[in-house]
Amino acid sequence: MSQARSAELYSRAEALIPAGVSSPVRAFRKVGGTPVFFKSASGAHAIDEDGNRYLDFCMAWGPLILGHAHPRVIEAVQRAVTDGLAFGTAHRGEGELAERVLAAYPYAKLVRFVVSGTEAVMTAVRLARGSNGRRRILKFDGCYHGHNDSLMVKAGSGVITQGLADSAGVPAQVAADTLVLPLGDIAALEQAFKEQGKDIAAAIIEPLPANNGLLRQSKEYLQKLRELTRANGTVLIFDEVITGFRFGYHGYDKLLGIEPDLTTLGKIVGGGLPVAAVLGKREIMAQLAPLGPVYQAGTMAGNPVALAAGIATLTELAEGKVYSHLETLGKHLDAAVAKHPVGKIAQFPRVGSIVWPYFQVGVPVPNTASAIPSSAMTDYHGRYRGWLARGVYLPPSAYEVCFLSAAHTTADLDTLLDVLEQS
Repeated sequence: MSQARSAELYSRAEALIPAGVSSPVRAFRKVGGTPVFFKSASGAHAIDEDGNRYLDFCMAWGPLILGHAHPRVIEAVQRAVTDGLAFGTAHRGEGELAERVLAAYPYAKLVRFVVSGTEAVMTAVRLARGSNGRRRILKFDGCYHGHNDSLMVKAGSGVITQGLADSAGVPAQVAADTLVLPLGDIAALEQAFKEQGKDIAAAIIEPLPANNGLLRQSKEYLQKLRELTRANGTVLIFDEVITGFRFGYHGYDKLLGIEPDLTTLGKIVGGGLPVAAVLGKREIMAQLAPLGPVYQAGTMAGNPVALAAGIATLTELAEGKVYSHLETLGKHLDAAVAKHPVGKIAQFPRVGSIVWPYFQVGVPVPNTASAIPSSAMTDYHGRYRGWLARGVYLPPSAYEVCFLSAAHTTADLDTLLDVLEQS
């Protein structure tokens, strides 16, 4: 498989862009070789600049639940483009997407659209601090919430893949306002709130951590977090940038039966274009300017073209067929792994359409970042180029999860297992 054109383009980009990429993991530093430069994509497949075709299980890191270039989304975007790329004013698409989002999160009464998941989290944290006047933030080791200064402390895959515990450029006094607890440790949670609960403005967590492996947490643990935050007047933020609309036309909060105070969304809500959101209880969301004193603004927030992609995606999802197909795929994968030789070298923990190829067998799947052995990461990274050579594209980091989409078939999953086992 030739990648001469990708190599040529990468050499050019390295001279112009730090490491030649716009996001660190794309540099392929852990898996070696030249990063793949995609040229086009459709359905479950992508084609690189050298004409190589790949079965894609990265799916743009999660937004493409319908697959690449879904006709309904493309049509909506093309129609929106003809009306103008940006207005900088209010437009009807904002209300249309807001109605769809709030229908999926009944506890939430207001939503504000932003451009990225990082921006949504930044806004949620600012809202929490503005609503109760406190400073400190509680997060959990292994959860990733974007590259906000106060949350770049023991974050997720991007940081860990680069071998960093935090980030340079984050002032010590900023990091000092962030408390970090291990996932799943109820005793540590209770102790933290006993000692500092009245000083904690917000507790933020991925209710299903999926950016540092797939670290499923017990309902008991998340219920305890809800109980303690409520008792201490702390705002509970569920970061559902990855999980929102992933398992049904709702949030992961519905599966848990636990309501947070704020939720952050991204990825699926934009259907492949840059859209994110913060939503939540009226009394907190009403603190946002111009209603309240918490400032947030953005030239590209609520962009009409981007929101058109989100509206088209959620409209398709609301019909329900996609989720039925995804569950069929998931059950097929579970059954196939049980009979396939790949089951002797890897496990495939799955929640809905999220799958994590975990190269360890005979041991429980970890639910904390610290429990992931380096050998599992080394095995994944060492096999990666072989998967590419056989036409299968997975995230170029063992800490990242894979995503099934409406465009995938059961035959695609069989191919995936064959390739993972052969390389």
